[in-house]
Amino acid sequence: MASLRNEPELGLPSPRGLIHDIAEQAFSRASGAPLISGNAVRVLLDGEENYSAWLEAIRGAERSVLFENYIIEDDEVGQSFAKALSERARAGVKVRLIRDWLGSLGGASNQFWRALEAAGVEVRCFNPPRLSSPLGWLSRDHRKMISVDGRIGFVTGLCVSKRWLGDPARPLSAWRDTGLEVRGPAIAYLERAFAQVWRETGTALSPELLSEPSAIPLAGGVSLRIVADAPNSTGLFRMDQIIAAAARRTLWLTDAYFVGFAPYVQALRAAARDGVDVRLLVPSTTDLPLISPFSRAGYRPLLEAGVRVFEWNGIMIHAKTAVADGRWARIGSSNLNLASFVGNYELDAAIDDERVARKMEEIYAADLSNSTEITLTAHRRVKPLRPRRMRAPRGSRPPLGAVRFANAVGAAAAASTRTLGAVESSIMLGLALILLAIAAIAIVWPTEMAYTIAVIGVWFALTLFLRIYRTSRQREREATEAARSAPPE
Repeated sequence: MASLRNEPELGLPSPRGLIHDIAEQAFSRASGAPLISGNAVRVLLDGEENYSAWLEAIRGAERSVLFENYIIEDDEVGQSFAKALSERARAGVKVRLIRDWLGSLGGASNQFWRALEAAGVEVRCFNPPRLSSPLGWLSRDHRKMISVDGRIGFVTGLCVSKRWLGDPARPLSAWRDTGLEVRGPAIAYLERAFAQVWRETGTALSPELLSEPSAIPLAGGVSLRIVADAPNSTGLFRMDQIIAAAARRTLWLTDAYFVGFAPYVQALRAAARDGVDVRLLVPSTTDLPLISPFSRAGYRPLLEAGVRVFEWNGIMIHAKTAVADGRWARIGSSNLNLASFVGNYELDAAIDDERVARKMEEIYAADLSNSTEITLTAHRRVKPLRPRRMRAPRGSRPPLGAVRFANAVGAAAAASTRTLGAVESSIMLGLALILLAIAAIAIVWPTEMAYTIAVIGVWFALTLFLRIYRTSRQREREATEAARSAPPE
């Protein structure tokens, strides 16, 4: 019997290589996205860098532009993109645009969309309300991406609005955000993600607008995944769970609309308790005021486990990013809440590259310098946990405790602090007042309340009957097609 010392001579994989292979397999299966090599990427910060890169790519388009965004507003930023897209469409470039109904509601008039269509841009609206689906509007197309000529693409958290540029006279008035420029075979997977939502809005995308990965020249040495989440697919959530479980040194998160989701919160708590330097950077103010109290209500279990929580001092931080162990990074549209994890169409790039991860760590450190750390009390600061003793291999990175201590000291010197208030009480008070208001309405107007409930019940019942009818018709059509295509006996 061969000894373990002879295994490498027999051609068996080393333990380190085996662990890496298992991790890559887990990431691919969890996210539903393969690892794509041969790409070049560039991290883009905020509106100025992102918008200028987007417009430059669009103006240079020769064959196709695929443009998808949750919010497109009719302001100076929206008009600059409308002009660029219209000019390319008039020049014969096939321009396809997807806008979300809820995201673009009130941001741009019908005249804005009609002008684009008159110029030759094919515009589709995702998931407007329908009587046949009373709750269907809850599922949104929250993706933000661009692909031009199968040559250059963008995965981003930015929407199209002057809010991302702010007032030049006020440095922190622009919305803080992060995007990614991509070149290489990954563009083909961006195009397929666009085609997925395009098909949901009507007919399929023309095959001539889709590139084969093998037909796109290699552009660099970066490997990444294009994680194109759809409702109930939970690909990014499962991958984020694995990242939280696999992180050994650091896990730094930025999120715009964090609302604690129990399984993910437990994953972050477990990592922090095991000695990982886990940080969460979120807004102090937001364009959705209802989110803030629910977000802050989730701080306490994180802080108690050793997770460090920071709030951005500017008007809004809208980035959705992560960086772990100086190796893995994520940039895209997904927030750390149930809507993004389960309900929406989302698009993220998960990058496996040390250079990109180092860049993201530098950006994160700069963001913390404009942030305030949240503590449990004035005398109860979150401190680095003492990790289990582990002997570091020769030539490896510094021990976990040393890295964590250095990170903690750096953040403490950069940011001010504020104690966590009794957020849970204010939320419970609000819910109690809402329930009292509903009860009062039922007492004062019982007949009207009963009719309202009855109408809603009839609406939902008719919707279910309609769905049953459509399903039966679909099965009949499939059976008929199967009978026609079956060979004669």
